[in-house]
Amino acid sequence: MKPRMSGLMKKEATRSILASILSIIIGLVVGCVIILIVGMTSDTLSPSSAWDGIRLIFGGLFSTGRDAAGALTFGFNPTNIGNMLFRATPLILTGLSVAVAFKTGLFNIGAPGQYLMGTMVTLMLALGIPSEVVPAWLIWIIAFVGGCLAGAVWGAIPGLLKAFLNINEVLACIMTNWLAANLVTWMFDISNFKNVVENTKSGYIYKTTFNGVATPKMGLDHLFPNSQVNMGIVIAILIAILMYIIMSKTTLGYQLKACGANRHAARYAGIQDRRNIVLSMAIAGALAAAGASLYYLSGNTEFYWSTYQSLPSTGFNGIPVALLAVNNPIGVIFTGCFMSMLDISGLQLTNLTAYNEYITDVIIATIVYLSAFSLVIKMFISGRKKRKAKASLAAASDSGGAETPPAGTKPEKGGEGA
Repeated sequence: MKPRMSGLMKKEATRSILASILSIIIGLVVGCVIILIVGMTSDTLSPSSAWDGIRLIFGGLFSTGRDAAGALTFGFNPTNIGNMLFRATPLILTGLSVAVAFKTGLFNIGAPGQYLMGTMVTLMLALGIPSEVVPAWLIWIIAFVGGCLAGAVWGAIPGLLKAFLNINEVLACIMTNWLAANLVTWMFDISNFKNVVENTKSGYIYKTTFNGVATPKMGLDHLFPNSQVNMGIVIAILIAILMYIIMSKTTLGYQLKACGANRHAARYAGIQDRRNIVLSMAIAGALAAAGASLYYLSGNTEFYWSTYQSLPSTGFNGIPVALLAVNNPIGVIFTGCFMSMLDISGLQLTNLTAYNEYITDVIIATIVYLSAFSLVIKMFISGRKKRKAKASLAAASDSGGAETPPAGTKPEKGGEGA
């Protein structure tokens, strides 16, 4: 009897998840190898410090410092976990931004620019509307919605260029990224939102708490004391669930994915491909901007207004978050938390050892490259399964099992009726 691959391994989703897990494992192993090499070759580091670094790579989230003897200690660390959730909030939303565009056949590399536009409009509304006249909670809603709309408009620009002029969305997004960086710099440069109260912070924009606006913590500060976590993480998770429902259970989601699979076939089927391309990029832009809004509306973070020299890494980090999640909105929640956990591990590496936190950047870079080659990894996984199936078939034949007739031949008719 012809052997079959297990039903689980036949599924594309299973192979994709295995490819992502393999990418993560290889990235972590590469980071550990770098730590070992640095520890073995440095005059100031010892094998024990290399071992400490490896432990922090895997368990930095649960590091509680060092004891009286200088040994690393581990346990439940609510501060680290709370900060991880806070840092994961914008990553989840930029990951959703990239994932939704991927689902519709578009590569949204413009998330950094959309993130910046959301930042600018959110902060200007939150700080510009006087809280003495308008309630702080209403200002929060206006600033959040306004930031999302700004990102949607900025995301729709490359969508329009793609839909009506067939200009590659990657090129259009790169252009809009740098336009956003310079526009945000200029707008804040001429504004009254620069922090002039603290002399050392003159290059920064006021926190939204300057105007009494901040995302409520709703008891999370008691669950994770001394951390920055707030209700933003809950909002991000709810948005991810909403996007999963829209993309998987609604007509709109089907139309968006149909345009991504084959734009011309979708048009032949009566789907408005141009409208859906623009709508897809607008949704992606709104999601990226929502990440910026939640991050800066927390009230405990500051924005450096001179942004033209670089783009926010949070926007680019949404790409590996989406790739590792196989563009699944629910998976993005977990991969966003994982990438945030690596950030926390990097900080612990810097604070508790002689190593630098940039080792975690190498790990993330390795994971990014491998996740980009996830198709090759999936082919490797499928190839191994096929080879195992052939080997088991050959073993069955050698042991006297019934042979499968060659393709294209008919079995001989025996004495019994056909």
